[in-house]
Amino acid sequence: MGNRGSLHSVDRQLGTTRWRSKAWICCVLDWKGVQRDPMPPGRWTALFFFDEAVALAAGHRPCAYCRRRDFLLYAGAWAAGRGLAARPRAAEMDAQLHLERVEPRTRHQRTTVAELADLPDGAMIRYDGSPTLVLGGKLLRWSWQGYAAASEVPGHREVEVLTPPANLVVLKAGFTPLLHLSAIGN
Repeated sequence: MGNRGSLHSVDRQLGTTRWRSKAWICCVLDWKGVQRDPMPPGRWTALFFFDEAVALAAGHRPCAYCRRRDFLLYAGAWAAGRGLAARPRAAEMDAQLHLERVEPRTRHQRTTVAELADLPDGAMIRYDGSPTLVLGGKLLRWSWQGYAAASEVPGHREVEVLTPPANLVVLKAGFTPLLHLSAIGN
């Protein structure tokens, strides 16, 4: 589950705003048995992701509250991947992610181009027009039903990368995202 601030009105209708803060976080669905309203008045709007690879591709990071351990692993990978002496604060990571995830003028997702062979496990790409997960040297095409059976990576090929560069660094430094069961079984 994700959060970008309050994106709905008092009548629980989504507006045109797609974020209210630079802190785009990824939370767990079940935390200490707490039942939460997905659209509490004047509070945050719950977003739901297929898995964490998709959330990272959208520019989210683990929540420091309900996913403290994962947040610390993520921040540690952020520091290791950049050669920093200490883990950065959440606001520092959020500011960098914000620069990389959305084009300011069009508000569309920013993407980059990279060699497929250079991408870490957990990266999401657009491959033959479809969102696709890179995992274990294979490609897993995403769909609402789950990831398709893994296919071989076709040599050196430039691809459109959906995962922001900051999250690619984190993945390269060893952060392992939570993946849908259909990816783990492939």
